[in-house]
Amino acid sequence: MTDTRTPPTELTSTIDNTAGPAFSTSLTIADAGTALRSGELTSSHLTRAILDRAIALNDALGAYVVITEEAAMEQAAAADADFAAGVDHGPLQGIPLAIKDIIAMTGAPTTANSRVLAADWGDDADAPVTARLRAAGAVFVGKSTTSEFALGLPDPDNGFPIPRNPWNVAHTPAGSSSGTGVATAAQLALGGLGTDTGGSVRGPASVNGHTGLKVTFGRVPKNGVVPLGFSLDSVGPMARSAMDCALLLEVMAGYDGGDPNAAHVAVPAYSELISSGVDELRIALPMPYFFDHDDLDPEQRAAVLTAVDQLVGLGASSEQVVLEHAAEAKEANHLILVAEAYAYHRNNLVHRWQDYGRFTRPSLARGAFYTAADYAQASRFRSYWSAQVARLLSDHDVIITPSAPTPAERADEMDASSRLAKPSYTGHWNLSGLPAVAVPVGLSSTGLPLSMQVIGKPFAEATVLRVAHALQQITDHHLLVPPTGQLLVG
Repeated sequence: MTDTRTPPTELTSTIDNTAGPAFSTSLTIADAGTALRSGELTSSHLTRAILDRAIALNDALGAYVVITEEAAMEQAAAADADFAAGVDHGPLQGIPLAIKDIIAMTGAPTTANSRVLAADWGDDADAPVTARLRAAGAVFVGKSTTSEFALGLPDPDNGFPIPRNPWNVAHTPAGSSSGTGVATAAQLALGGLGTDTGGSVRGPASVNGHTGLKVTFGRVPKNGVVPLGFSLDSVGPMARSAMDCALLLEVMAGYDGGDPNAAHVAVPAYSELISSGVDELRIALPMPYFFDHDDLDPEQRAAVLTAVDQLVGLGASSEQVVLEHAAEAKEANHLILVAEAYAYHRNNLVHRWQDYGRFTRPSLARGAFYTAADYAQASRFRSYWSAQVARLLSDHDVIITPSAPTPAERADEMDASSRLAKPSYTGHWNLSGLPAVAVPVGLSSTGLPLSMQVIGKPFAEATVLRVAHALQQITDHHLLVPPTGQLLVG
């Protein structure tokens, strides 16, 4: 690393605050909010500690495209001044967050980690979701790395930082909301924004060991966000705990007239709804494909089923079910995603082919090989799949699956083509537009995070977060921190 400041050297290294006691790196948004309001901590000290950590570790972990140090300290000072004046904008006031670099944010460019996006994209203005966080008093640490245009594998020739998994830098942090996932896990922020079109919030949450929520389509406005798949995209919270995601979502959610897909649905007090437990909650476990696939890692499977048993011990019930054509649902989501992405990038692909990264080009161009008939058939299947899932959820409150078939892959063994043939457990719920949360359920024998996915009914974010929160009250998987001092490789 080029920075001369020394990063923390212990697994449970502390964020040292002269305004109060030291907090471990498992500090949550909820805990930080309590400390800020009690006077144990100031946002300026917390933000300075986060910034120092982010600057020290960013060369090694590639979490940020840009760290907005000066602006972040100004936001922190403003939050402290409001606290001192008795002005409280809510639970995010003074909390340092990461903003994915496809979401417009005043004071920093939006690049989509690409040389193609126009330099003035977003006109240096906040997207509605960013504006809501700013109005709530949040502090923005910087713009976090992403796969180029939220698609494809990281390309070292593209000129942007390469995100790395803080649990083992030889392994992928997954995408496309890689940077926010890395920042949250390594406490280079206390949470932040990601986007999810086929799993891009839940994938990084899964392999980096924190909580990540894909919201119902339309729950959070996505204008001011560089699109990938128009009919699939969502903006979701990424944070250490389900409670933290609830606190973020309360601010993020709600209608905005600039997004034609934004839903006119009231925003409940999620943080007040998720603590009611899971007594009598009905869990569906779709065993074919999701639990019996040959490529499913046995440790991942066992950890998820153990977590289900723990939920049953809290009063829930579980039932093994069959959800047919799950493999086809994965393919339909991918087809619609790349067809819609190609529609957005078509002209630039013709005129600026070489400016796209070498992994992004073929991923986008794949959309050109699908016909209108293919897209129509995928859309027809989408209706069938959504109806089938709705029938299952009419008798159950949630569906539970692994978040991914395996822990984080080695980065040097990832191949875009071979990935198409592997199972995926996330895009199914983009296809149906349903909320789904990735929840940590332990570590593998190699020290990599394992994760469970909870899927709910439309706009039932409170229910899926309630399941995650119940589990997190009796386990501490979400509080485990990676060995960023050692920066393990292997």
